[in-house]
Amino acid sequence: MGNVLSGKAPAEGVLQNAKKIAGKMMKKPHLAVVIVGHDPASELYVKKKLEKAESIGVRTTLRRIGENADEKELLDLVSQLNKDQDIDGFIVQSPIPKHMDYTKVVEKIDPKKDVDGWTSTNIGRMFLGISETFMPATPMGIMKLLDYYKVDIAGKDVTVIGRGNVVGKPIAFMMLQRDATVTICHSKTKDLASHTRNADIIIAAAGVPNLLKADMVKEGAYIVDVGTTRVGDKTVGDVDYPNVIKKAHCTPVPGGVGPMTVAMLISNVIEAALRRA
Repeated sequence: MGNVLSGKAPAEGVLQNAKKIAGKMMKKPHLAVVIVGHDPASELYVKKKLEKAESIGVRTTLRRIGENADEKELLDLVSQLNKDQDIDGFIVQSPIPKHMDYTKVVEKIDPKKDVDGWTSTNIGRMFLGISETFMPATPMGIMKLLDYYKVDIAGKDVTVIGRGNVVGKPIAFMMLQRDATVTICHSKTKDLASHTRNADIIIAAAGVPNLLKADMVKEGAYIVDVGTTRVGDKTVGDVDYPNVIKKAHCTPVPGGVGPMTVAMLISNVIEAALRRA
């Protein structure tokens, strides 16, 4: 039987540290969140972010744009937030309507306020190992979670399922920085199980419900499930959790990576405020 790798305790540790730092600052750090339209999942996620930020002493502002607004209206708001000296960092919650280009919107964000770590400037600085870089919150949260559970990464075989810009590619690079041997699998990979069965650590970020079965993992492996898909009235991950947990250590969905992502976002806001101060 594997251990449940809950994200709640390590996330709380990150938040309590952030709270101590925020409490010593003359000006409260200020996070702004932009939400476009009324996607139910986004509404819930943003609510959790804002509530958690407020609970540790971070001021928050929510800015809304209608579903049918044109892209220019969103880009103008981003420019406005870039110039607002009272805002330390902000994010544009995804997804946004299909008639808007999310990459174009993200690239408009001032890298110094890019607390999601998604601008090409911050991604590039991360790949070059330059300090004072905002790293993507979810991959950074995964690394913190594994450290919390004292998972030794150096020299381990790591398989990342998914090559997305938000999780797959950044987490693969972070693992390389920690001296892991990394394999990246994706929708065109032939015989996925042949790659996962030998992995010491698996990061499942494909967005395919129950993709990773128990017979695809080895005993004692560490598995981080980043997937979140609504199936009926439940949120499920990429891992067949009830069966996989019988032989490997695994994060639950929900309650695994989610709390870590929120914690690292808030930590980035604190860092942005410190740099501006």
